[in-house]
Amino acid sequence: MQSEKTPLQFKRMTKDDIPELTEIMTRTFDDDAQTFLGEESGGPPGYNTGEFLRKYAFEEGGLGWTIFADDKKVGAFIIFITPENDHWLGNIFIDPNYQNHQIGTRTWDFIEKTYSNARNWYLETPTWATRNHHFYEKLGFVRIKAQGDDTLYKKEMS
Repeated sequence: MQSEKTPLQFKRMTKDDIPELTEIMTRTFDDDAQTFLGEESGGPPGYNTGEFLRKYAFEEGGLGWTIFADDKKVGAFIIFITPENDHWLGNIFIDPNYQNHQIGTRTWDFIEKTYSNARNWYLETPTWATRNHHFYEKLGFVRIKAQGDDTLYKKEMS
């Protein structure tokens, strides 16, 4: 069983990571769809084909990172850095088998330390994904707008 003591590593994502990360992303998003929507599957376009990771981690200017626990790929995140230091968390996902063991929180700590020049962090998450809301609010994000299917969060850095 994973715990807060499980060693984590973070490495810049490579295109070779995409197939395995796509499997993890698919499990993660499908688990959310089943839990919160009662649907068998669901996620953003391309989440289950690798296109999402290819597009946002490599083609659209995002910085993709792979998360390892005990040397095993367990998730990833994509961030977008702006010249104004108003950065965006494009997404973060942790394999459902590794959730609730502080991996997400420790990953956020890594992000804040690695990109310590951030003035603000922003993110959007589905309105229905209440587990995400709890997680981001625990990290200090404040809900600033809910519109349609998305909720916008912001975290001001000191």
